[in-house]
Amino acid sequence: MKKIAIRIFVSLAALVGLLVATGAIYTVHETEQVVITQFGKPVGDPIMTPGLKFKVPFIQKVNVFEKRILAWDGEAIEMTTRDKTYIIVDTYARWAIEDPLLYFLSVQNERRAQSRLKDILGSATLDAIASHELAEVVRSTRDRQPAVEEKMAEVDEAGSVGALIPIRRGREALESDVFKASEPVLEEYGIKLYDFRFKRINYNTVVQERIHERMISERKQIAERFRSEGNGEAAKILGNMERDLREIESEAYKKVQTLKGEADAKATEIYAAAYNQSPESVEFYQFVRTMELYGEMLGGDSTVVLSTESDLFKYLKEVEYPEKLNGSEGSGSEKRSRAE
Repeated sequence: MKKIAIRIFVSLAALVGLLVATGAIYTVHETEQVVITQFGKPVGDPIMTPGLKFKVPFIQKVNVFEKRILAWDGEAIEMTTRDKTYIIVDTYARWAIEDPLLYFLSVQNERRAQSRLKDILGSATLDAIASHELAEVVRSTRDRQPAVEEKMAEVDEAGSVGALIPIRRGREALESDVFKASEPVLEEYGIKLYDFRFKRINYNTVVQERIHERMISERKQIAERFRSEGNGEAAKILGNMERDLREIESEAYKKVQTLKGEADAKATEIYAAAYNQSPESVEFYQFVRTMELYGEMLGGDSTVVLSTESDLFKYLKEVEYPEKLNGSEGSGSEKRSRAE
């Protein structure tokens, strides 16, 4: 009976010892930092190094916090700029727990820390947006003038179409303002702010419609200007083409006529050399040319009226006409009178 009691006592002692040992030992990982509390109050310094650690079991509590950089994604909030334009601003930030003891005393957990970030960063963002014009919020830098925008600005001589509104600071400067305004406030909660950015900036629905109408109007003006310039350039090219074509045709016609004149002169010279060797050859040449001309004049159904004194009628005068159909001939005077 005593042995059984001893065994039970030993088992209970071992169980109690195991429970005590389990409650007294804990592990801190590389990505964690710990604050030990006793009855709800911090005890000692925060534990920043990883490894096996010891605490008083059942009395002390281990509060584990993240050591890595955390993300904060803000809600899209409607705000108004200094020129009374409503926009929807979506922001994000990166932060970490720099002082876990101060962090525990002020916010205690990540949920409340996210709520503080929302209040502080949202308020700083609202102040920055409300104190600047819309162009300052949506533009990144002061010297952003790409070649396309410069060309668009040149479309309107007055500079009202496509011209960028000059800015003093830009969106990056506003992000820096929000960062600088929020950083010292968050340090009071043991939070280190690493980065802040505008994730997205959208226009209000009414503003979007107005902006779209303006963009459409400007693009139409630009398109009309380009079409007008293109039509003028096309007319200029066509005019130059017509002028060059007329010059080419004129030069070609001149050259053709010159060649034809030279050819005719050469042919006349050859004919003259061939038929100007004796009076008989000259007369034969005249006869041949006259016969050719007769063929050209009297071909088809043409009717020619000639004077008897005409050179072309010379050979017709000498044609002998038969007096009768049986082939009898008349006198020479009758032949000439008939011919006349």
